[in-house]
Amino acid sequence: MIAMDAKISFMDREVLLSHGSGGKASRRLIEGLILPLLASTELDRLGDSALVKVGRDEVVVTTDSFVVNPRVFPGGSIGELAVNGTLNDLAVSGAEPLAITLAMILEAGLDREELLREVAAVARAAKAAGVEVVTGDTKVVEHGSADGIFMTTTGIGRLHPAAALSPERATNGDRVLLSGAVGDHGITILLERGELDLVSDSLRSDTRAVWPYVRALLDAFGSEIKWMRDPTRGGLATTLNEFAVAAGFKVVLEESEIIVHEPVRGACEILGLDPFHIANEGQFVAVVSAAVASEAEELLRSLPGGEEARIIGTVMDSEISIVVCNTAYGASRVLDMLSGDPLPRIC
Repeated sequence: MIAMDAKISFMDREVLLSHGSGGKASRRLIEGLILPLLASTELDRLGDSALVKVGRDEVVVTTDSFVVNPRVFPGGSIGELAVNGTLNDLAVSGAEPLAITLAMILEAGLDREELLREVAAVARAAKAAGVEVVTGDTKVVEHGSADGIFMTTTGIGRLHPAAALSPERATNGDRVLLSGAVGDHGITILLERGELDLVSDSLRSDTRAVWPYVRALLDAFGSEIKWMRDPTRGGLATTLNEFAVAAGFKVVLEESEIIVHEPVRGACEILGLDPFHIANEGQFVAVVSAAVASEAEELLRSLPGGEEARIIGTVMDSEISIVVCNTAYGASRVLDMLSGDPLPRIC
């Protein structure tokens, strides 16, 4: 039911690209306009997915749209990204992916071969993740009214029996576990646009399905895994700020433990960007009990593709909800949520 008497606090005169960044502007739009009008208990949680009861059963549902530019990039394309991105939202909610839907908006004039390539990319990614595309929709708009292909995917999953993921479950002393390097996807997209005189032959998007890693953690440690999220738009810093606010704790990170590949670090230094604000599409961050943190890190690093997993920080009691990063030079800095949108349309 739409709450038409809701108080709207969103007063920006128009929608800007920054409202899609996943940072502060996005929260103003979502919390100031969308949430008050839709008035949904599940939506108010602002989770990556929602738990929906169907009789005695419960299913996990998520949906996401993809407008990445360019549509093809080193390591993937919009079709693969649309599958992995949605299934990862299920995974970090503790849900095994079961099925996916696909809706496409196509621009008139789109080349047949490009459409064939991206639908095939969807099929390959879905098969690799062990799910089927079970329904969908296709619309075509006039030339110039879109940008080739926009995709929307909805995922349906089944909650892992040991999953009990919520920021409210965090306690003082819990550890922060990161599955791999940060910033690869966002910087790959930026360089592929060709707007900068920067080239890297080694940098690729990290897009992948993370459920095998999440399942391994839940199978091994169950409720000792307190919370998870995939740091996409707004990056690691924004994701952990959202956790800190929801949990009511301070998060202290150790910069030396967070892997940033050299091409990402170099591009960020040249452009004045913080790699901790750059989007990832194949990583997740988890808060785990201190009692199992070392074992959880070791487990991830033993899996193919998990070799760069690291414990990167600690959850601490505090009067203010904040994320602080201890630097390699012995100083510390506050990591705020992303403000603005330095890299629009990266997913």
